[in-house]
Amino acid sequence: MTEDTTVVKRSRYAVAAVFCVHGAVTGSFATRVPWIQEHAGVSAGQLGLALAFPAIGAALMMPLAARITHRLGTRTALRGLLALWTLALMLPSLAPGLLTLCAALLIYGGTSGMADVAMNALGIEVEHRLDKSIMSGLHGMWSAGALLGAAVGTVAAHANLSAQIHHAVAAVVLTLIGAAVCHFVLNLHPEEDDEPPARFALPPKSALLIGAVGFCAVFAEGASLDWSAVYLRDILDSSAGVAAAATTGFALTMAIARITGDAVVDRVGAVRTVRWSGVIATLGGLLVVIAPDAVVAMVGFGLIGVGIAVVVPLAFAAAGHTGPNPSQAIAGVATITYASGLVAPSIIGGIAQASNLTISFLVVTTLTVGLAVFAPVLRTRSRTRVTG
Repeated sequence: MTEDTTVVKRSRYAVAAVFCVHGAVTGSFATRVPWIQEHAGVSAGQLGLALAFPAIGAALMMPLAARITHRLGTRTALRGLLALWTLALMLPSLAPGLLTLCAALLIYGGTSGMADVAMNALGIEVEHRLDKSIMSGLHGMWSAGALLGAAVGTVAAHANLSAQIHHAVAAVVLTLIGAAVCHFVLNLHPEEDDEPPARFALPPKSALLIGAVGFCAVFAEGASLDWSAVYLRDILDSSAGVAAAATTGFALTMAIARITGDAVVDRVGAVRTVRWSGVIATLGGLLVVIAPDAVVAMVGFGLIGVGIAVVVPLAFAAAGHTGPNPSQAIAGVATITYASGLVAPSIIGGIAQASNLTISFLVVTTLTVGLAVFAPVLRTRSRTRVTG
């Protein structure tokens, strides 16, 4: 094994740890939203407004990640951006009102988006050098981190621990872990004659097509995460415990499918994987729509989770191979997927208000068909390798 191969493999594990840290911040925040709402003194409607700001912040700041990475190099940029994200975890719990909460969540989302672009770009570079799929596993580590952060947050909430203390401790610990693991990622710099990417630029057309596929997957993910429990409760008259189990099962199937997904991608390729993923997700959606009881619906949600799990990682990977500026393409795909996650819950709710949740998930099922139909846009192309 050459020294270069050793360095790349070590970087793979380091980037996986970065994904886990990033996910842990999200999980830590999500479990304390009720505490933050009470502390800020905002209504449910005001909270809904505030929770739109992370996606807005991410959309505004993501394009800057490529320029920061170009200036500082991959290792320094990722270390700094990840630290900004982990430390931003403290801000929402400090907000005393609606305006400050919106501002805090804007920063929280902006730092999340920049770190997201930087770590995905580096993950794609490592995948390129290893010449095998790793992006699904990296996103599986993100899911594992989110579950871990949520578990710790649940314990803190049950112990009636202030979210300010909980998030301060979590931010410090995750910042230290992030700084340590970033020391082992690839330290890449652009060539001297490479032009820096524009501060803000439209992504290439190919990235927009890839983003559309990611949009369908994230829409199904957001709808299932936020509405699966409500579906079982309202449509199938399930108990609160059974309804909650549907959401947990969906999240677990996604995490497992992502961690194991790279082996499938290496065997059959990205396009065939996404095509079959769309078929599985569509089957799951149909089971949800026609489910006569909770068991069938839970199986359906599980199949949706399996079907959409690898799509976003493969969308990022495909974006990273679309041209000489992968970070720009990744930022474009990430912005589209973030937007999908933002609008999905409200669209599902709006359709349910106008008709019912069964029709809402019929729409979700229609979108999963798009995964199978448009899978060929994820076929990767060669690109100029960044050398360091």
